[in-house]
Amino acid sequence: MSNPIQEFIKEREERIVANGNNEELKKAAELFNTASNKAQCSYNVSWMGSPIVLYPQDIIAIQEIIWEIKPDLIIETGVAHGGSLIYYASLLELIGKGEVLGIDIDIRKHNREEIEKHPMFKRIRMIEGSSIDKKIVTKVKEYAKGKEKIIVCLDSNHTHDHVLKELELYSPFVSLNSYIVVFDTIVEFLPEGYFKHKRPWGIGNNPLTSVQAFLQKHKNFVIDRGMDNKLLISVAPSGYLKRIK
Repeated sequence: MSNPIQEFIKEREERIVANGNNEELKKAAELFNTASNKAQCSYNVSWMGSPIVLYPQDIIAIQEIIWEIKPDLIIETGVAHGGSLIYYASLLELIGKGEVLGIDIDIRKHNREEIEKHPMFKRIRMIEGSSIDKKIVTKVKEYAKGKEKIIVCLDSNHTHDHVLKELELYSPFVSLNSYIVVFDTIVEFLPEGYFKHKRPWGIGNNPLTSVQAFLQKHKNFVIDRGMDNKLLISVAPSGYLKRIK
């Protein structure tokens, strides 16, 4: 007897694999990624009233991961407006467990105030300081004690050296079959001099180059290619790293 749900899941998996070989679709996605980043489209959406600088596809992908893992803790480096912290916290609220820990070298007063008055702040904690400072990492270790399932998201300084250091420091927190998500790997695929303002990162010096260097030495993580094929439009191509052992 056939199972309609399993049949649908199988068809979906086949479509995702096919996307990886669909050059027309991949080219269209590349053109949109370039044009939409230039227009800063990812800056135009919010979650529960707070700006969340992500594509809708990445927002949905993170939701899938959080629902699958049901983490006790989500660690994110880079707080900015706090929209992603509130997003993660709202999903954990629906699940009924878990906390979010945000780390930023400069949590601006107006952003902190907006985060702290939000209904989802009850599941959020923040640490101000550099994510690669040993003292900060020690605080994170203390906070992570007893947390069995952990997801990590990296979205702070996007230079190669900084993100590679973050990967080295924060990957040990990631539980088996969970993820460390490295945002803004898209920088490698955008034209040089693309940003309006001068940035210390660019082609050859960005989160993707960090991922590539990290994976050469850490065989317990792999790129989730299925996620890439599924999303196509993303700020994190090759940035969804799954811990497999």
